[in-house]
Amino acid sequence: MIGVSQFNGLLAKRQVLRTLVERDLRVRYAGSVLGYVWTVLDPLLMALVYFIVFTLIFQARQTGNQPYFLHLVTGLFLWQWFASNMSETSRALLSESRLVRSANLPRELWVVRVVLAKGIEFILTLPVIIAFTAYYLITGETKLHWTLVMIPVALVLTFLLSVGIGMILAPITVLVTDMARVVRIALRLGFYATPVLYSADMAPGTLQTVLALNPMSGILELFRSGFFRGEMNLLSVASACVLTVILLLIGAFVFKRLEPAVLKEI
Repeated sequence: MIGVSQFNGLLAKRQVLRTLVERDLRVRYAGSVLGYVWTVLDPLLMALVYFIVFTLIFQARQTGNQPYFLHLVTGLFLWQWFASNMSETSRALLSESRLVRSANLPRELWVVRVVLAKGIEFILTLPVIIAFTAYYLITGETKLHWTLVMIPVALVLTFLLSVGIGMILAPITVLVTDMARVVRIALRLGFYATPVLYSADMAPGTLQTVLALNPMSGILELFRSGFFRGEMNLLSVASACVLTVILLLIGAFVFKRLEPAVLKEI
């Protein structure tokens, strides 16, 4: 099977993968005064803006789970990881074209390295979520639930989904010059089609069915389920798991099929 052989190839080069991820992180923060702070500041400021807009300006009584700021922080931090995965993996082969062409490495590795590096950045933001959760626990505005143990599952699903879609986007972006613009538009639409700002159960019945077809909806519900009672919809989560596996297999097939054309192009 294509997927199994690709996985084995990546496993054999795991030390190289680790080196590339470390290099990416060093380059990202080299010469930056604030460094890690920027990773946290972007989604945190966006959460603050949306909180002010919805609760103070529009005075919406029911926008999402309460406390709403924790709802925003958990959603925006996870969405930022996924969105940055999509943006960076779509350019993964182009940005390293010389090495992709000449290095004797599985070329899927250039996609996986991006998702891993971004994943480490996301994990480094978790203390911020923990801090806000602790604050709302102290004030009695929230309670934790046993489904908190499902957070690692949500993170693994986000990783696999990102790799699957990334293996589709990376070769197509090399062959189709307009693909980068398509990705940007798709991410804007995807942001509002994912319950980041709102709760999925607030959507009408028909729209909830549509949301269930968005794998990030189920993954986000799974991620939030430990913070908010009743957040997890089993249909959405099951759909997310199935779609993630399907997209991972499709990604492996598309990448291998387009690899010869990509090597000619770059």
